[in-house]
Amino acid sequence: MTSPLFQPIEFRQLKLPNRIMVSPMCQYSATDGNASDWHLIHLGQLALGGAGLLCIEATAVEAIGRITPACLGLYSDDNEAALQRVLSAVRAHADTPLAIQLAHAGRKASSYAPWDGGKLIAPDAGGWVPIAPSALAFSPSEPPPREMNAADLARVRGVRARGAARCAPRLRRH
Repeated sequence: MTSPLFQPIEFRQLKLPNRIMVSPMCQYSATDGNASDWHLIHLGQLALGGAGLLCIEATAVEAIGRITPACLGLYSDDNEAALQRVLSAVRAHADTPLAIQLAHAGRKASSYAPWDGGKLIAPDAGGWVPIAPSALAFSPSEPPPREMNAADLARVRGVRARGAARCAPRLRRH
């Protein structure tokens, strides 16, 4: 008997050829949130690997929602165009269904990349003040984020919806 892992599965209109999903992996290789050639190569090779679904890395819905300054974003026209370039190239060579992890880093925002220590980048060093649901610091050695208020929550909900609207048509196979 064949393992269920290799059997097709359906979720409403989404039909996957197998149950293998490539999980989102932060690449810390974007510039101002824009996907780069690194993303083209990384996602392209994963899309050719035979997984049933490929999920694009955590993609910030606003600049202050990035984990690091080098995180992927979907909060500007430039971000959208850069990601579209990558997705068009992937689509030209693979029919793997794509998903995206829309994200907001919260207390983890404004951090150095893991290989640079992963600690908070202070605003005077090029970082920004993170916002989060509470004022609990990500690490005891770091200052706490600013606690989100009702306006912040409404804004983040709105930018998340706009991010979903920006990417949904581009993730579908045509």
